[in-house]
Amino acid sequence: MCLLLGCLVGTMAGLLGIGGGLLVVPALVVLLPKVGIAPELIMHIALATSLASIVLTSGASARNHYKLGNIDFSVVKSLAPGVIIGGLGGSVVAELVPTELLPRIFAIIVLLLACQMLASMRFSGQRPLPSAAGMFGSGSLIGVVSSLAGIGGGSLTVPYLSWHGMEMRRAIGSAAFSGALIAVAGMSGFIVAGVGTASLPAFSLGYVYLPALFGIVLTSMYTTRFGAALVSKLPTLVLKKIFAVFLLFVSIRMFLG
Repeated sequence: MCLLLGCLVGTMAGLLGIGGGLLVVPALVVLLPKVGIAPELIMHIALATSLASIVLTSGASARNHYKLGNIDFSVVKSLAPGVIIGGLGGSVVAELVPTELLPRIFAIIVLLLACQMLASMRFSGQRPLPSAAGMFGSGSLIGVVSSLAGIGGGSLTVPYLSWHGMEMRRAIGSAAFSGALIAVAGMSGFIVAGVGTASLPAFSLGYVYLPALFGIVLTSMYTTRFGAALVSKLPTLVLKKIFAVFLLFVSIRMFLG
C-alpha cells in the first residue's frame, strides 16, 4: 500500500510542487492503526513520517524542476532562513497541542489553502515580493504551519508566490526546493521530540516510522519526474484548478474522520 501511495505522492509532488504530505498524512492516519500503533501516537507519527518522506520526495522533485529551469534561487534564498526556523518551530508546537486536535487543525489549514487558491484565480498577481524582513516573516509562517500539518509547504508557498506575480511553473519549482528545507527542519524536531516516548513501534526513529517511510520513498522519488513533465504541458489556470480541488478533497476527508 505504501508503494502505491508513493507513486501518487511522487506524481503530485512533481505536478504541484508539494512534498506529498497532503496525501501521506491522511493515508497514514488510516493505515497506522492497522499495524497496531497506539491511537495517541498516530497523528505525531503520521506528521513525522510525512515530513521525512518529503525530504526525499521534494528533493527529487526539485532536481527535476531544476533541469527544466523552473526554480528561482533568489526567491528560495530569501525564504530559506524563515522556512527552516519555522519548520523546526512547527514540530515544537505539535508537541504542545492535544493529540485529538491535530487532525482538525490539519483539515482547517488545508481548507484555508484551498480557499486562498480559488480566490487567487480571480485576481492577477502583480504585487512585488516583500522586503528581506517580509520574506523572512512569510517563510517563518509557512514553515510553522507546514511542519504542524506534516506538509512540505508547497501548498502554502505556491499560492504565496503566485499571488506575488511569479509564473506558476517557477512557483511550483521554487516551492519544491523550499519544501525540502522545511521538511528537514520539521523532521529533525519530531525525531528529537519522539526520543524516549513510550509505546513507539519497532523500527522508529523518534516519531518517524521507518517501514512506512521506505515504502513511500521507494516509488515517490522515481515518479516525481512524471509530474514535473506535466507542469510544462498544462496551462497555469488548469494547474490552479487541480491544486484547489485537490486541497478541498483532502480537507473534507480529514473533517469526516
